[in-house]
Order: sequence, then structure tokens, then C-alpha cells
Amino acid sequence: MQEILNSWFPNVITKIPEFQESIIQTLIMVGWSGSISLVIGMLLGVCVTVTREDGLMENQAVFQVLDKITNLFRSIPFIILLTSVMPLTRLIMGTAIGVPGAIVPLVFGTVPFFTRQIESALSQVSPGLIEAAQSMGDSKLEIIINVYLRESIPQIARAISITAISLIGYTAMAGVVGAGGLGDFAIRYGHDRNQTDVTLATVIVLVLFVSIIQLVGNVVAKKNEH
Repeated sequence: MQEILNSWFPNVITKIPEFQESIIQTLIMVGWSGSISLVIGMLLGVCVTVTREDGLMENQAVFQVLDKITNLFRSIPFIILLTSVMPLTRLIMGTAIGVPGAIVPLVFGTVPFFTRQIESALSQVSPGLIEAAQSMGDSKLEIIINVYLRESIPQIARAISITAISLIGYTAMAGVVGAGGLGDFAIRYGHDRNQTDVTLATVIVLVLFVSIIQLVGNVVAKKNEH
């Protein structure tokens, strides 16, 4: 095995500590920004769904504001968003580089995407279930939790897995501006020094991450399908 690794990944073998650190940095970025985006995106997705026309809590003013803001940030390419929010990143995190500097732009890039995913998932809930819950005297909060969210668990699981996969791609792009992680490792060594085995190793790890996330999402979705 050692001989195979030395043959296929000679440059990676000499940079094992840096490679391991880049993997850890990617996991940290995905963990922190993903957790924050999960909470904010879930709240915004619910708000957009229930405040739209004929929604549970119809409010066109709130809906239009949230809808337009979501569309605005979704339309900005992430690589541009990275540099656009640098002043805000410095204000919040104290730095615009490294792993801490990547968290804010990653959240700004992920939340609008996840918001739309949640909106799509909740929109699939049958209106008949909502009417039945209202006729039983359930409050609006109870309907959101027990009908919208509970009935949409399979769709939400898939939405989370899709968003997490997109987030991994964002962290790779964040490496372009020195955010660290696998993207930075691949650019610094694989691209700039023309070490193709470094690029290959990075791709393999990213594929493994994506495959694991997709597998977990599919398992959760299937277990909660009616």
C-alpha cells in the first residue's frame, strides 16, 4: 500500500500534515457555516412559505421583502460575494482571511439557496392536511411544526444534503481568497506548483465527502417517507 501511495501521490505524501489540516479546515467551515445557515435558512423558508398569497399567515409586505432579498443574494456569484462582504466579515469576525474569514460569506451564499430548498419542500404539503389541522383547532405554530415540518422531513433531509454538497463546493472556491481548506491546498500546491497528484487527492476527498452526505440524506429521507 505504501508503495502504491508513493507511486500515485508522491507530493501528497510529503505534505501529509498540510493535507490533514486542510481537511480539518474544510470540515470546520462546513460545520460552522452549515449550522448557522441551517437555522437561518429554515426560519426564512418557513416565513416565505406561510406569508405568501393564500398562505397560513399571509402577509404580502413580509413575503415581498424576504422573496426579493433571497433572489438578490442568490443571483450574486459566490466568488463575487466573497469579496463583496469582506468589510462585514472583518467587522464580525475581526478578519477576512483564513477559516474565520470564510464563515460569513459562506453563510451569505448558502442561506438563500437553502431558503428556496425549504420553501420548495414545504410547498409540497397537502392543503388538505393544513385545513384538517385548522379544523381541529391547532394554532398556527402547531401547524407549522406538526404539519409543515413533520410532513416534509424526507424533502427537508434531501434539501439539507443538497445544500451541504453545495456548501462543500463553496468552501473550495473560498480557497481562492486564502480561506484555507482543501480548495486552498489544491490551488497552492496542485495548480500553482503543477502537482497533479495533489489535485487528484483533493478531488478524491471531496467526492468522498459528497458521497457520504448524499448517502446519509437518502437514508434519512427513505426512513421518513410515508
